[in-house]
Amino acid sequence: MSPSAADTDFKVANPHALATILEASETRSIIASSDIFDINGMKLWARNQPVSQDLQRKLMDRSLRKPLETCLMAEDGVTPASLQSALRQLLDAEGPLTPLLRPHAAALLKGSAAVRLHSVVQLLLSAVETARPAAFAHALDAMAVAGALMHAQGGDDRLVSQAMTAGLLHDVGEMYIAPDYGEADAALSLDVETYRQLVVHPHIGQLLLGQLTDYPKDIVRAVAEHHERIDGSGYPHRLSGPQLSPLGRLLSAMEEALAALRLPGSTLHHASVALRVVPGEFDEHLAGPLAAAARVVAPLTARQSGEDLLHQLAQLDFSLQGAMNRLDLMLPEAPSPGLQRAADLSRHLLHKLRQGWNESGLWGPGAIGVDQIAEAEAVQDALSRRLGHIERAARMAAGDLAGEEQDALDGFCVALLPSEGT
Repeated sequence: MSPSAADTDFKVANPHALATILEASETRSIIASSDIFDINGMKLWARNQPVSQDLQRKLMDRSLRKPLETCLMAEDGVTPASLQSALRQLLDAEGPLTPLLRPHAAALLKGSAAVRLHSVVQLLLSAVETARPAAFAHALDAMAVAGALMHAQGGDDRLVSQAMTAGLLHDVGEMYIAPDYGEADAALSLDVETYRQLVVHPHIGQLLLGQLTDYPKDIVRAVAEHHERIDGSGYPHRLSGPQLSPLGRLLSAMEEALAALRLPGSTLHHASVALRVVPGEFDEHLAGPLAAAARVVAPLTARQSGEDLLHQLAQLDFSLQGAMNRLDLMLPEAPSPGLQRAADLSRHLLHKLRQGWNESGLWGPGAIGVDQIAEAEAVQDALSRRLGHIERAARMAAGDLAGEEQDALDGFCVALLPSEGT
């Protein structure tokens, strides 16, 4: 699935979003805020009628006069007050984000009070809070981290509130893809087909907010950019450099920091490393607040001995060199545009990984002191995860290949896997 496949005017109810709304309606009061008509004027559901499974049956394969999301409301759903209460609980908790958030607590609480919930967003967030609680918790974390990063940069009240709104809404498009794909976003590795499904959600979020709400264009654009990276390695459009908006850069850094914290035992040290390990991947100014907050966190603890770490580093070194060697050999005399795109992007990203390797000092294992093993582990983990990102980026850039070209790309992707070396 490509982003263009997600283009829609929302006149046909999305089955995944509808299923989430119906699941939430089992414990929440979700009603029609207006009569629901199909495109031919046939009344399907009456105003003030609670939604039920019968609604799903009546909507099947029907085009609607107005998007379903604009015709429903959650009477007992998420409110600005409940969001602020949830934020207070997050600030009072002793979690991995605490050292980053607490210095900005006053600004975050003030900013959350100014977050506006459009009726469509209020419906969707209410459904997600009930049916996908992990996704709702992630949205709250994102709202707080985005606000903290903006405030740390000197953003005023308006900019902090804008960042918090964008953080809260950044994954709204995930409600429109199968739940399994959204949950896969937290996985360490994704197969390419799952990745193809997942990459459309920023685009769907952009369409949803742009067509069905009146949020400012800066917020809508940032939602579309929250998985892009400055070096062009992100998705769905592989934007780079000045193509990314300032708020989009902030959401991109926020998303990577939270992704790093999903791993068991992770702390702000890991989030800080994730933003700094590959030069030019994220806005360097956004790594500063995380690095500062990490200084008050307990030092990292090594999982393995120095000898085991050196073995892991040797494997990573071998994979990087092997992938580059394979890349140089995989292009035929007249490659297709898809294979050429994949090769050019992969070469760029591998070069950035090697640059990160060199700047970290991992090229000289003797430089890793006993007290630096844990930090070197975090760098090694972050670089290793990027190899999987390169595989998926290469396959997405290549598109559909055939014959020898597909075999060549497969061989390159195999070379990205951790190897024992010789």
